[in-house]
Amino acid sequence: MCRKSIYLILFVLTIVTTSGQAEVTPVTSVVITRVDNPGGAPNFWLESITVGGYTVTVDELVTGLSEGAATAQPAPYNDITVADNFDLNLFAGRADEVPPTWQIKELGGRPVWTDTNRDNPDFFLFETGGNQDFSIEAILPGGIIGQSVNVPQSTFGDTGLVITTSGPHNGQTIEGVAFAVTDLLDQNGNNLTNSSIIEGIQISSPGLDPSGFYASVGGPVLVASNPDPADGVLYADTWVNLSWSPGDFAISHDVYFSDNFDDVNDGAESAFQGNQTATFLVAGFPGFPVPDGLVPGMTYYWRIDEVNDTEPNSPWKGPVWSFMIPPKTAYAPDPVDGAESVDLNIKLSWTAGFGAKLHYAYFGDNFDDVNNATGGLPLGDATFDPGPLDLAKTYYWRVDEFDIVETHKGEIWSFTTEGAVGIPNPANGAVDVKQTQIITWSPSVFAASHQLYFGTDKDAVKNADTGSPEYKGTRDLGAESYDPGKLQLDTTYYWRIDEANNTNPDSPWKGNVWSFTTANFLVVDDFESYNDIDPPDPESNRIFEAWLDGYEIPTNGALVGNDLPPYAEQTIVHSGNQSMPLFYDNSVGYSEATLTLTYPRDWTEKGVNRLTIWFRGNSDNAAETLYVALNGSAVVNHDNPDAAQTGRWTEWSIPLRAFADQGVNLANVNTIAIGLGNKKNPIAGGSGTIYIDDIRLYRPVP
Repeated sequence: MCRKSIYLILFVLTIVTTSGQAEVTPVTSVVITRVDNPGGAPNFWLESITVGGYTVTVDELVTGLSEGAATAQPAPYNDITVADNFDLNLFAGRADEVPPTWQIKELGGRPVWTDTNRDNPDFFLFETGGNQDFSIEAILPGGIIGQSVNVPQSTFGDTGLVITTSGPHNGQTIEGVAFAVTDLLDQNGNNLTNSSIIEGIQISSPGLDPSGFYASVGGPVLVASNPDPADGVLYADTWVNLSWSPGDFAISHDVYFSDNFDDVNDGAESAFQGNQTATFLVAGFPGFPVPDGLVPGMTYYWRIDEVNDTEPNSPWKGPVWSFMIPPKTAYAPDPVDGAESVDLNIKLSWTAGFGAKLHYAYFGDNFDDVNNATGGLPLGDATFDPGPLDLAKTYYWRVDEFDIVETHKGEIWSFTTEGAVGIPNPANGAVDVKQTQIITWSPSVFAASHQLYFGTDKDAVKNADTGSPEYKGTRDLGAESYDPGKLQLDTTYYWRIDEANNTNPDSPWKGNVWSFTTANFLVVDDFESYNDIDPPDPESNRIFEAWLDGYEIPTNGALVGNDLPPYAEQTIVHSGNQSMPLFYDNSVGYSEATLTLTYPRDWTEKGVNRLTIWFRGNSDNAAETLYVALNGSAVVNHDNPDAAQTGRWTEWSIPLRAFADQGVNLANVNTIAIGLGNKKNPIAGGSGTIYIDDIRLYRPVP
C-alpha cells in the first residue's frame, strides 16, 4: 500500500444565506492523504485542517476510515455536538461504497442518500453533478435546503476545494449537516474519485472561541445568539436589559432566567419567565424578575429557546449564558491568595468592590492582628505599597471597601516572600493523588531543620504545635521528604512545614497550610515519579529502569522512553506532567514492556474490580494488537485490532475477572506488561509508537 499526500488549499468564500446573517472565517488549508488499496477503491485520510489560525493535526483527529480497508465505514449517525476536545470526524469514500441500507430519495427536488434504518436520519448525503463540476450541499431537518456551492473543475488547480455546512452556530448541536463532493482533485488538477462523500464533522476547542469556527458555517442560524451582556462578563449594575439576536426561524422565544444554573439548563418552572415575541428582557426592577435588584456577588444565568410551531424540531434549545454582578468587597488580589516566592518589593493591588469609593488596607505578619485591625487610612486607588519585606516570611492583608453608605470588610489574604519553604509536592490543591504518595518540599534559606505537621483537619494542622498529634517530628536539612504511609481513598490531607534554626531568635518560621486530595481509585502507575537523573546518583529513577523493555533482547521489539532527557514523555500526556512512550518494532515478533509491582499488588483492595489504561497511538502506526498481561501469562487483548492507530487519548477498561478466569490470584499480582502483537504466537509485523498514561484500579460504580 502506498500513501501519497495531497494538499488541498481552501479559498475564502463569502456565503449568502436566506437571512444574510452568516459570516465567513476562511478554512485556510486542509491536508488529505490518499490511501490506495490494491484491487479496491481509494479512501482518503484527513491529516490536518487549519481555520482561524488554529491547526488541528492528525493526532487530534478521529476519522471514520480504516486504513487499508477495501470499503470505508460510515461515521456514527449522531447529531454533531460541541465536546470538550477539538475533534473532526470525517468519512470519505466513493459513492458506490454507500452502505446497503442507504437509498436515494427525493427531498426538496434533490437526490439524497438517506439511511432507511432510521426513522429520523440525522445526515443526508448528496450526489450531484458530473465529472466536470462538483457541488457541496447540506440539508437541515424539516426539508430546509442549506447552502449549495458549485465550482467548475477548471478552477481546482488554483483555488482548491471549497467546503461549506449548514446548522446552528455558537457551539450548539448541528443537526442534519452533511457534506458531499462529487469531484475531488489534487493540486495538479488530477481527478481522485468520481464521487466521494465527506460526512460528520464534530468541532470544538478549549481556548478557541467556538464562534470563531462556527462563523465559517453558512446556512440558517436556528438558535439565539449574540447575548448582551456577553457570556461570562462582570456586569456592574443592579438591573439589566438582556437582549439577543433571534434564530432565523423563530416566531417567539421561551425565556429562562435565574441565579441557579441547573434550573436554567433543565428548563425548570422556577426559571421560566414566559414566552414572548420581543428579543429583550428587563431584570432587577419591581414588576420584573429579581424585583429588589440584582445582588452584588451573585452570578445569573439565562437561556433563550427559539419557538416556531410550524417546525417539527421547534423549540431549538439555546445555550446557557451567564453574567456576574461584582461583589461589594475587594476581590482578585495581586499577588493571589496563598502565593509563594513573592518579590520583596511587591506592590499590592486588587479589584475594587462594586460601588467602592474608598479603600482601607491592613497589612502585617500576624493573622489575628490583620483580622481585627480598624481605623486604617483611606486610599483612593486600589493599590497599597507595604514597603520592603523580609525574606522567607508570610504576610497577611485585608482590604475594606467603603461605598458612601457602609464599609464592607474584606477577607484575609496571605502570601509568602521568596526564600521561604516552598515547592510542595504534591502541589497545593492537587487531586487524584495516589495512596502511597511521598511528600516533599524545598527548604527555606534560613532552615537548619524542618518541623512537619500532617493531618485531615485543616484548622488542627494550622494551629498545631510540637505537642499536637498533627506534629510528625523534625527533619534535618537535606531530608525534605515524609512518608505518611498508605493513605485513604478520596480523602483531603493538610500539611505544614515550619522552618527552624536555633541560631535565630525568630525561629521557627511558621509555614502555610498546604493540601491535597487522594484519588478514589488505586494508582498502579501515573508515570509522575520518573526523573532524568542518571546513575550512580541514588535519586535516579529513569522510566526504562522501572518498565523493562526489549533492549538487548532479540525477541522483544519494545523500547521504553526517549533516548535523551526527558526520558518520559512530557508533551503528549493524558493527565499530570508525564506519560510513557512505548516504541514497538514487531519485525522480531512482538513488543512488550513490564513493570514489577511494589504497590498495589493486592488487586482486591478496597473492592476494586476493573483495570483502566489510557493510551494514544497514531494513524501512521502499524495496526498491531494492543494487549496487557498480568504475572507474565494472563493476557487480555484490546477489542479494536487497530487500537495502535487511535490518534486520541482513549480509556481501556478491563474487568479484573478477565485475568482471574485465567488463573491469576488477584490478591498477589506481581507484574503488569503492556505490549503489541501476539504474545503467545509471535508473528512478524510492523512498527510505531504509542503512549501510555494513568494505569488505575477502580471500585464498582455505585
